Amino acid sequence: MPRVLRTALLSLLILAVGLVALVYVLTWHPAARESAPLLCQAEAPQLQPGQALKVMTWNLQYLAGKRYVFYYDLPDREGPDERPTAEDLAYSLDEVVRVIREEQPDIVNLQELHEGARATDYQDQLALLQERLADLYPCASQAFYWKAAFVPHPRILGSVGMKLATLSRFRIERAERLQLPLAESDPISRQFDKKRALLVSYLPIRGGGRLAAINTHLDALADDQETLQRQVAMTRGLLDQLQSEGISWVLGGDFSQLPPGQYERLAQVQRSYYVRDNGLKALWSRYPMIPSVEEGSGAQQAQWFTHYPNDPRVKGPDRTLDYFFHSPDLTRIEARVRQGDTLRISDHLPLTARFFLPPAH
Repeated sequence: MPRVLRTALLSLLILAVGLVALVYVLTWHPAARESAPLLCQAEAPQLQPGQALKVMTWNLQYLAGKRYVFYYDLPDREGPDERPTAEDLAYSLDEVVRVIREEQPDIVNLQELHEGARATDYQDQLALLQERLADLYPCASQAFYWKAAFVPHPRILGSVGMKLATLSRFRIERAERLQLPLAESDPISRQFDKKRALLVSYLPIRGGGRLAAINTHLDALADDQETLQRQVAMTRGLLDQLQSEGISWVLGGDFSQLPPGQYERLAQVQRSYYVRDNGLKALWSRYPMIPSVEEGSGAQQAQWFTHYPNDPRVKGPDRTLDYFFHSPDLTRIEARVRQGDTLRISDHLPLTARFFLPPAH
Protein backbone atom coordinates (compact mmCIF):
# COMPACT_ATOMS: atom_id res chain seq x y z
CA MET A 1 0.00 0.00 0.00
CA PRO A 2 1.46 3.38 -1.00
CA ARG A 3 2.71 5.45 1.91
CA VAL A 4 0.42 8.36 1.00
CA LEU A 5 -2.63 6.09 1.10
CA ARG A 6 -1.57 4.57 4.44
CA THR A 7 -1.15 8.06 5.89
CA ALA A 8 -4.57 9.11 4.59
CA LEU A 9 -6.29 6.02 6.02
CA LEU A 10 -4.55 6.49 9.37
CA SER A 11 -5.65 10.12 9.45
CA LEU A 12 -9.23 9.10 8.72
CA LEU A 13 -9.09 6.48 11.47
CA ILE A 14 -7.79 9.00 13.98
CA LEU A 15 -10.49 11.46 12.94
CA ALA A 16 -13.21 8.81 13.32
CA VAL A 17 -11.95 7.73 16.74
CA GLY A 18 -11.75 11.38 17.80
CA LEU A 19 -15.34 12.00 16.64
CA VAL A 20 -16.63 8.97 18.56
CA ALA A 21 -14.76 10.10 21.68
CA LEU A 22 -16.13 13.64 21.34
CA VAL A 23 -19.72 12.39 20.98
CA TYR A 24 -19.27 10.18 24.04
CA VAL A 25 -17.92 13.03 26.15
CA LEU A 26 -20.72 15.40 25.11
CA THR A 27 -23.54 12.95 25.79
CA TRP A 28 -25.00 11.02 28.71
CA HIS A 29 -24.96 7.28 29.31
CA PRO A 30 -27.26 6.18 32.14
CA ALA A 31 -27.45 2.62 33.40
CA ALA A 32 -30.48 0.47 32.70
CA ARG A 33 -31.39 0.64 36.40
CA GLU A 34 -29.85 3.04 38.91
CA SER A 35 -30.61 4.92 42.10
CA ALA A 36 -32.30 8.27 41.49
CA PRO A 37 -31.24 11.42 43.37
CA LEU A 38 -33.41 11.82 46.45
CA LEU A 39 -33.66 14.55 49.07
CA CYS A 40 -35.93 13.83 52.01
CA GLN A 41 -36.04 15.51 55.40
CA ALA A 42 -35.92 13.17 58.36
CA GLU A 43 -39.06 14.64 59.90
CA ALA A 44 -41.22 13.97 56.81
CA PRO A 45 -44.42 12.20 57.91
CA GLN A 46 -45.20 8.62 56.96
CA LEU A 47 -48.21 7.42 55.00
CA GLN A 48 -50.97 5.80 57.06
CA PRO A 49 -53.04 2.76 56.04
CA GLY A 50 -56.49 3.73 54.75
CA GLN A 51 -55.72 7.45 54.45
CA ALA A 52 -56.87 9.65 51.58
CA LEU A 53 -54.11 10.53 49.12
CA LYS A 54 -54.21 13.29 46.50
CA VAL A 55 -51.89 13.07 43.50
CA MET A 56 -51.18 15.42 40.60
CA THR A 57 -49.39 14.96 37.29
CA TRP A 58 -48.36 17.95 35.16
CA ASN A 59 -46.06 18.41 32.18
CA LEU A 60 -44.68 21.92 32.80
CA GLN A 61 -43.15 22.45 29.34
CA TYR A 62 -39.99 23.77 31.07
CA LEU A 63 -41.95 26.83 32.34
CA ALA A 64 -42.06 28.29 28.82
CA GLY A 65 -45.69 29.39 28.87
CA LYS A 66 -48.09 29.71 25.95
CA ARG A 67 -46.83 32.70 23.94
CA TYR A 68 -44.66 30.62 21.61
CA VAL A 69 -44.75 28.22 18.70
CA PHE A 70 -41.55 26.25 19.13
CA TYR A 71 -39.82 24.66 16.17
CA TYR A 72 -41.09 21.18 17.17
CA ASP A 73 -44.70 22.33 17.78
CA LEU A 74 -45.74 22.09 14.13
CA PRO A 75 -45.94 18.88 12.10
CA ASP A 76 -43.36 20.23 9.64
CA ARG A 77 -40.96 21.13 12.52
CA GLU A 78 -40.83 24.73 11.27
CA GLY A 79 -42.17 26.67 14.25
CA PRO A 80 -40.51 30.10 14.59
CA ASP A 81 -39.50 30.01 18.29
CA GLU A 82 -36.55 28.38 20.02
CA ARG A 83 -36.66 29.61 23.62
CA PRO A 84 -38.84 31.56 26.09
CA THR A 85 -37.91 34.89 27.63
CA ALA A 86 -36.74 35.24 31.23
CA GLU A 87 -39.96 37.12 31.97
CA ASP A 88 -42.13 34.22 30.77
CA LEU A 89 -40.06 31.71 32.75
CA ALA A 90 -40.61 33.80 35.90
CA TYR A 91 -44.35 34.17 35.22
CA SER A 92 -44.82 30.41 34.72
CA LEU A 93 -42.85 29.63 37.86
CA ASP A 94 -45.14 31.91 39.87
CA GLU A 95 -48.23 30.33 38.33
CA VAL A 96 -47.10 26.75 38.90
CA VAL A 97 -46.43 27.55 42.56
CA ARG A 98 -49.85 29.20 42.86
CA VAL A 99 -51.71 26.20 41.43
CA ILE A 100 -49.81 23.62 43.47
CA ARG A 101 -50.37 25.62 46.66
CA GLU A 102 -54.08 25.89 45.94
CA GLU A 103 -54.45 22.20 45.05
CA GLN A 104 -52.16 20.92 47.84
CA PRO A 105 -51.62 17.44 46.37
CA ASP A 106 -49.73 14.95 48.52
CA ILE A 107 -47.63 13.70 45.60
CA VAL A 108 -46.80 15.75 42.49
CA ASN A 109 -45.40 14.15 39.32
CA LEU A 110 -43.77 16.76 37.08
CA GLN A 111 -42.37 16.30 33.57
CA GLU A 112 -40.20 18.48 31.32
CA LEU A 113 -38.31 20.32 34.02
CA HIS A 114 -35.04 21.81 32.79
CA GLU A 115 -31.66 21.82 34.45
CA GLY A 116 -28.58 23.23 32.76
CA ALA A 117 -30.28 23.82 29.40
CA ARG A 118 -29.13 26.72 27.24
CA ALA A 119 -32.73 27.42 26.12
CA THR A 120 -33.80 28.28 29.68
CA ASP A 121 -30.71 30.17 30.86
CA TYR A 122 -29.25 27.07 32.56
CA GLN A 123 -31.92 27.16 35.29
CA ASP A 124 -32.37 24.34 37.78
CA GLN A 125 -36.15 24.47 37.65
CA LEU A 126 -36.71 21.78 40.25
CA ALA A 127 -34.55 23.73 42.71
CA LEU A 128 -36.54 26.89 41.95
CA LEU A 129 -39.78 25.09 42.73
CA GLN A 130 -38.38 23.51 45.88
CA GLU A 131 -37.34 26.93 47.18
CA ARG A 132 -40.94 28.10 46.89
CA LEU A 133 -42.62 24.88 48.08
CA ALA A 134 -40.24 23.60 50.76
CA ASP A 135 -42.86 23.96 53.50
CA LEU A 136 -45.23 21.63 51.65
CA TYR A 137 -42.86 19.07 50.15
CA PRO A 138 -39.99 17.89 52.34
CA CYS A 139 -39.13 15.08 49.90
CA ALA A 140 -38.29 15.06 46.18
CA SER A 141 -36.82 12.58 43.72
CA GLN A 142 -35.65 13.24 40.17
CA ALA A 143 -34.40 11.56 37.02
CA PHE A 144 -33.05 13.04 33.80
CA TYR A 145 -34.35 11.78 30.47
CA TRP A 146 -32.46 14.20 28.20
CA LYS A 147 -28.99 15.44 28.94
CA ALA A 148 -26.04 16.55 26.83
CA ALA A 149 -23.34 19.20 27.06
CA PHE A 150 -23.94 20.17 23.43
CA VAL A 151 -26.54 19.12 20.85
CA PRO A 152 -25.57 20.00 17.26
CA HIS A 153 -29.19 20.45 16.11
CA PRO A 154 -29.39 23.83 14.32
CA ARG A 155 -32.31 24.94 16.53
CA ILE A 156 -30.51 23.97 19.76
CA LEU A 157 -26.71 24.39 19.42
CA GLY A 158 -26.07 24.11 23.13
CA SER A 159 -26.66 22.12 26.27
CA VAL A 160 -29.89 20.32 27.15
CA GLY A 161 -31.19 18.92 30.42
CA MET A 162 -34.73 17.64 30.99
CA LYS A 163 -35.99 15.63 33.92
CA LEU A 164 -38.85 14.00 35.74
CA ALA A 165 -39.41 15.11 39.33
CA THR A 166 -41.67 13.80 42.08
CA LEU A 167 -42.50 15.99 45.08
CA SER A 168 -43.96 14.39 48.20
CA ARG A 169 -45.44 15.56 51.49
CA PHE A 170 -44.63 12.10 52.83
CA ARG A 171 -41.39 10.26 53.38
CA ILE A 172 -39.70 8.66 50.37
CA GLU A 173 -37.36 5.88 51.48
CA ARG A 174 -35.67 5.33 48.13
CA ALA A 175 -36.03 6.12 44.43
CA GLU A 176 -34.73 4.58 41.23
CA ARG A 177 -34.52 5.38 37.55
CA LEU A 178 -35.46 2.64 35.08
CA GLN A 179 -34.36 3.16 31.48
CA LEU A 180 -37.13 2.64 28.91
CA PRO A 181 -36.41 1.21 25.45
CA LEU A 182 -34.90 3.81 23.11
CA ALA A 183 -36.38 4.98 19.83
CA GLU A 184 -34.78 3.64 16.68
CA SER A 185 -32.18 5.95 15.12
CA ASP A 186 -28.63 5.90 13.80
CA PRO A 187 -25.84 5.30 16.37
CA ILE A 188 -24.71 8.95 16.46
CA SER A 189 -28.18 10.53 16.69
CA ARG A 190 -29.18 8.08 19.40
CA GLN A 191 -26.52 9.51 21.71
CA PHE A 192 -28.11 12.98 21.53
CA ASP A 193 -31.74 11.80 21.70
CA LYS A 194 -33.98 11.70 24.77
CA LYS A 195 -33.62 8.62 26.94
CA ARG A 196 -37.10 8.09 28.36
CA ALA A 197 -37.38 6.56 31.81
CA LEU A 198 -39.57 5.57 34.73
CA LEU A 199 -38.90 7.37 38.01
CA VAL A 200 -40.05 5.08 40.83
CA SER A 201 -40.27 6.52 44.36
CA TYR A 202 -41.04 4.17 47.26
CA LEU A 203 -43.01 5.62 50.19
CA PRO A 204 -43.27 3.52 53.37
CA ILE A 205 -46.74 2.99 54.88
CA ARG A 206 -46.93 2.67 58.64
CA GLY A 207 -47.30 -0.96 59.57
CA GLY A 208 -44.97 -2.31 56.92
CA GLY A 209 -46.52 -1.61 53.51
CA ARG A 210 -45.18 0.54 50.67
CA LEU A 211 -46.56 2.75 47.93
CA ALA A 212 -44.68 3.06 44.65
CA ALA A 213 -45.23 6.49 43.06
CA ILE A 214 -44.20 6.20 39.40
CA ASN A 215 -43.58 9.14 37.06
CA THR A 216 -42.94 9.01 33.31
CA HIS A 217 -43.10 10.80 29.96
CA LEU A 218 -43.34 8.40 27.02
CA ASP A 219 -42.26 9.05 23.45
CA ALA A 220 -44.72 10.31 20.84
CA LEU A 221 -43.86 7.83 18.09
CA ALA A 222 -46.54 7.69 15.43
CA ASP A 223 -43.96 6.33 12.97
CA ASP A 224 -42.27 3.95 15.44
CA GLN A 225 -44.98 1.98 17.19
CA GLU A 226 -42.60 -0.88 17.96
CA THR A 227 -40.57 1.28 20.35
CA LEU A 228 -43.72 2.63 22.01
CA GLN A 229 -45.03 -0.91 22.45
CA ARG A 230 -41.74 -1.93 24.06
CA GLN A 231 -41.90 1.09 26.41
CA VAL A 232 -45.46 0.18 27.40
CA ALA A 233 -44.55 -3.50 27.77
CA MET A 234 -41.70 -2.64 30.14
CA THR A 235 -44.02 -0.38 32.13
CA ARG A 236 -46.63 -3.14 32.29
CA GLY A 237 -43.92 -5.53 33.48
CA LEU A 238 -43.04 -3.21 36.37
CA LEU A 239 -46.70 -2.86 37.38
CA ASP A 240 -47.20 -6.63 37.24
CA GLN A 241 -44.12 -7.11 39.41
CA LEU A 242 -45.37 -4.61 42.00
CA GLN A 243 -48.74 -6.36 42.02
CA SER A 244 -47.14 -9.74 42.57
CA GLU A 245 -45.14 -8.34 45.49
CA GLY A 246 -48.23 -6.81 47.10
CA ILE A 247 -46.99 -3.23 46.70
CA SER A 248 -49.63 -0.54 46.09
CA TRP A 249 -48.75 1.84 43.28
CA VAL A 250 -49.87 4.86 41.28
CA LEU A 251 -48.41 5.75 37.89
CA GLY A 252 -48.91 9.24 36.47
CA GLY A 253 -47.43 11.16 33.58
CA ASP A 254 -47.54 12.31 29.99
CA PHE A 255 -48.13 9.22 27.87
CA SER A 256 -48.30 11.10 24.53
CA GLN A 257 -51.20 8.88 23.40
CA LEU A 258 -54.90 9.47 22.81
CA PRO A 259 -57.79 7.51 24.32
CA PRO A 260 -60.07 5.66 21.87
CA GLY A 261 -62.21 7.96 19.75
CA GLN A 262 -60.18 11.16 20.09
CA TYR A 263 -58.02 10.49 17.03
CA GLU A 264 -61.05 10.76 14.75
CA ARG A 265 -62.13 14.12 16.15
CA LEU A 266 -58.77 15.80 15.51
CA ALA A 267 -58.14 17.79 12.33
CA GLN A 268 -56.16 15.82 9.75
CA VAL A 269 -53.00 17.91 10.26
CA GLN A 270 -53.08 17.20 14.02
CA ARG A 271 -53.28 13.43 13.57
CA SER A 272 -49.68 13.06 12.39
CA TYR A 273 -48.41 12.74 15.98
CA TYR A 274 -50.64 9.75 16.80
CA VAL A 275 -52.11 6.49 15.59
CA ARG A 276 -55.74 5.45 15.88
CA ASP A 277 -55.04 2.36 18.00
CA ASN A 278 -52.20 2.95 20.43
CA GLY A 279 -50.33 0.71 22.83
CA LEU A 280 -51.88 1.97 26.07
CA LYS A 281 -54.54 -0.74 25.81
CA ALA A 282 -51.95 -3.09 27.32
CA LEU A 283 -52.22 -1.00 30.50
CA TRP A 284 -55.89 -0.02 30.65
CA SER A 285 -57.06 -3.56 29.85
CA ARG A 286 -55.50 -4.72 33.13
CA TYR A 287 -55.39 -1.74 35.48
CA PRO A 288 -57.70 1.19 36.33
CA MET A 289 -56.97 4.33 34.27
CA ILE A 290 -57.87 7.98 34.93
CA PRO A 291 -59.58 9.22 32.87
CA SER A 292 -61.14 5.86 32.07
CA VAL A 293 -61.77 4.87 28.46
CA GLU A 294 -65.43 5.83 28.95
CA GLU A 295 -64.55 9.24 30.36
CA GLY A 296 -61.89 10.05 27.75
CA SER A 297 -64.04 8.88 24.85
CA GLY A 298 -67.57 9.83 25.92
CA ALA A 299 -69.83 12.85 25.64
CA GLN A 300 -67.99 14.66 28.48
CA GLN A 301 -64.52 13.99 27.11
CA ALA A 302 -63.73 17.73 26.85
CA GLN A 303 -63.48 17.99 30.64
CA TRP A 304 -60.62 15.47 30.46
CA PHE A 305 -58.54 17.28 27.82
CA THR A 306 -55.04 17.81 29.20
CA HIS A 307 -53.19 19.14 26.14
CA TYR A 308 -53.41 22.58 24.54
CA PRO A 309 -50.98 22.48 21.60
CA ASN A 310 -48.92 25.54 20.74
CA ASP A 311 -50.00 25.17 17.11
CA PRO A 312 -51.93 28.43 16.42
CA ARG A 313 -54.57 26.47 14.49
CA VAL A 314 -55.68 24.95 17.80
CA LYS A 315 -57.77 27.37 19.86
CA GLY A 316 -57.96 25.53 23.18
CA PRO A 317 -57.41 22.17 24.90
CA ASP A 318 -58.51 19.48 22.45
CA ARG A 319 -57.00 16.13 23.46
CA THR A 320 -56.05 13.90 26.40
CA LEU A 321 -52.41 12.82 26.75
CA ASP A 322 -51.92 12.67 30.53
CA TYR A 323 -53.20 9.84 32.73
CA PHE A 324 -53.04 8.00 36.01
CA PHE A 325 -53.00 4.24 36.31
CA HIS A 326 -53.27 2.69 39.75
CA SER A 327 -53.24 -0.62 41.55
CA PRO A 328 -56.72 -2.08 42.12
CA ASP A 329 -56.30 -1.83 45.90
CA LEU A 330 -56.41 1.98 45.69
CA THR A 331 -60.01 3.25 45.81
CA ARG A 332 -60.70 6.21 43.53
CA ILE A 333 -62.58 9.04 45.26
CA GLU A 334 -62.55 11.77 42.63
CA ALA A 335 -60.49 13.13 39.74
CA ARG A 336 -60.43 16.17 37.48
CA VAL A 337 -58.38 18.27 35.09
CA ARG A 338 -57.85 21.86 36.24
CA GLN A 339 -58.50 23.76 33.03
CA GLY A 340 -59.87 27.28 33.44
CA ASP A 341 -57.00 29.15 35.07
CA THR A 342 -54.09 27.01 33.82
CA LEU A 343 -54.30 27.62 30.07
CA ARG A 344 -51.37 30.09 29.91
CA ILE A 345 -48.92 28.16 32.07
CA SER A 346 -47.99 25.18 29.88
CA ASP A 347 -49.16 23.27 26.83
CA HIS A 348 -50.41 20.64 29.31
CA LEU A 349 -52.96 20.99 32.09
CA PRO A 350 -52.70 19.45 35.56
CA LEU A 351 -54.60 16.24 36.25
CA THR A 352 -55.41 15.44 39.89
CA ALA A 353 -56.94 12.39 41.56
CA ARG A 354 -57.77 11.35 45.12
CA PHE A 355 -57.67 7.79 46.45
CA PHE A 356 -58.02 5.85 49.66
CA LEU A 357 -54.99 3.73 50.46
CA PRO A 358 -55.82 0.13 51.45
CA PRO A 359 -56.60 -0.29 55.15
CA ALA A 360 -54.26 -2.09 57.51
CA HIS A 361 -54.50 -5.88 57.39
